[in-house]
Amino acid sequence: MDNEIPDGTRRIIDGRERVYYSGYWVKTYAVPEDTLQAKRKLIGALTRRLFNHVEHGLNIPGSRLNEARKSYEEETDTDRRRVKGAMLAGALFNRAADIFTKLVELQTVGIEIQSDNALMRECGRCLQEALGLGRLVLHRSGEEGIDELWGEPFKAFSIPLEDFYESRYIKIALTLRDIDRITEAIVSYFDPLPCFAGLAPHVRAFARAAHVKTETLRTDPDIFDIWTSFVTAGERLCGHFNAAAIPAHSEDQHLAADGRQLLQQGRDLVSYVTRARTPMPKSTDDYIERCRSYASRCADRTHSPEGNP
Repeated sequence: MDNEIPDGTRRIIDGRERVYYSGYWVKTYAVPEDTLQAKRKLIGALTRRLFNHVEHGLNIPGSRLNEARKSYEEETDTDRRRVKGAMLAGALFNRAADIFTKLVELQTVGIEIQSDNALMRECGRCLQEALGLGRLVLHRSGEEGIDELWGEPFKAFSIPLEDFYESRYIKIALTLRDIDRITEAIVSYFDPLPCFAGLAPHVRAFARAAHVKTETLRTDPDIFDIWTSFVTAGERLCGHFNAAAIPAHSEDQHLAADGRQLLQQGRDLVSYVTRARTPMPKSTDDYIERCRSYASRCADRTHSPEGNP
């Protein structure tokens, strides 16, 4: 039984090592040697990933950190201060990356860098301050923040790389759980409806493709096929609609159109968590509730005198 498997258990499954967390076997990758250069590379990749998933306009150069801080501290409007705080967080991340780059350059010419080096401390301070401001930042969808992404560069800086990789496997398992929660809600609430009957196989295929994409790094040689499968599965999901079952009553037709829009929103939400490889619990709960509300509206129409969903 899965509940008897301890978290952190590793096994070779279909020729690939996987680690078990929260009910999922997650693909593992080799941990690079824990050097300053490896950490710089990892933090740079995590920072680029962060800016790729958050709202626009936050990738402020580290050289403008003082300007960003001054603008944030002088702002009094609450909404504007949130945005400026997010921009300050971006500048802090880039300043930390700038420092790390210079430290690695010094190390490559034979200068030993100790963990208590003043620049190392400044790098950690920048990352920690940015982490504190991360609560002000929204996902690019505008739905919620994804604080986990803001914590990752600081975590990569402050703990051994082996521990960092293990923490990512835990987060990936939780992401897979959110994917399953969203897709199960779609099956439960949409498949019984005549206009969406037969949707379940497309939902399951999309969930499987999302699982594989979530646990796969962009540097993996299989990424071309994996990404293609994920995109096309999402297209098939949103393209499924039984036009022959569309009701004659205009109100029911509007209800069917709302359903198609809600289905697309579910596809998009799965795409957000899959690409970020990070759970979005608030958005997931909100979406499931919208599905439940939609199914209730459909049931009310079924029992109305003119209803024919």
